[in-house]
Amino acid sequence: MRSITSIEGNTQKLDGGSMFGNAPRALWQRWIEPDELNRIPLACRAMLVQESSPKRNILVETGVGAFFSPEMKDRYGIQEQEHCLIKNLQAAGVSHEEIDIVLLTHLHFDHAGGLLSEWQEGENPYLLFPNAKYLVGEVQWQRANDPHARDRASYIPMLIKLLEESGRLEIIPEGQQSATLGDGWTLHESSGHTPGQILPEVEMPEGPVVYPGDLIPGSAWVHLPITMGYDRFPEQLIDEKRQLLEGLESRGGRLLFVHDPFVAIGRVTKDAKGKYSVEQTSKQVSALSN
Repeated sequence: MRSITSIEGNTQKLDGGSMFGNAPRALWQRWIEPDELNRIPLACRAMLVQESSPKRNILVETGVGAFFSPEMKDRYGIQEQEHCLIKNLQAAGVSHEEIDIVLLTHLHFDHAGGLLSEWQEGENPYLLFPNAKYLVGEVQWQRANDPHARDRASYIPMLIKLLEESGRLEIIPEGQQSATLGDGWTLHESSGHTPGQILPEVEMPEGPVVYPGDLIPGSAWVHLPITMGYDRFPEQLIDEKRQLLEGLESRGGRLLFVHDPFVAIGRVTKDAKGKYSVEQTSKQVSALSN
């Protein structure tokens, strides 16, 4: 038996132009309305997978969290002071101490910052999820330890150090699956956004569910030409997106989005012209079980 629940983390507001790359505002503002500063609202949504055999709680990503100082929260448009992911996990009946595995698609701060405790003046943050293994792809781990000038600010040096010193870090070799995750899990690799992003696919009775990370951050980005200004190789990303969507559409698969403020999950469809979209959407995912 396996169930999936979406867990909302801290929310952000970021520049809409950056989030939609070379798409003009006249187009993207139809999908997400910007505020007076040209920012759009963004979720930082995690996926909780609970399995009964063996019994374990697996968390895919941790969102941006609340480790930033108030000044940095304001800079990055983080809307809440408290660690919303931890609060919402507890509301779902799971404490962070009960998480057995944390799988990170990549280590940018808006996806991995929730591993750290809330900001407290004069105190250093510490790792949460004390009983969990932390799973990271090998290529992304290398990137985080030696970032390019273009994405250096996206990583948290103290987090990299804490993960390495934890004794609970599992680095998944390039091109391989995770023995820890085992059956019913498939890891896709994507490097268009950042090198070595890993995207988990979970087998479910009504078709597979994929957490596409920043390959497809929300329903608007399902449209093939739409990429972010943050993406390292947009053309490669589009090719990777097409490959993933083709496979999911043929198998009745669904996507669980990290950043979409309005849609948590949707089933991949393709129209007669070959344009992809999502249908049967929902703002929350609550225990889709098999």
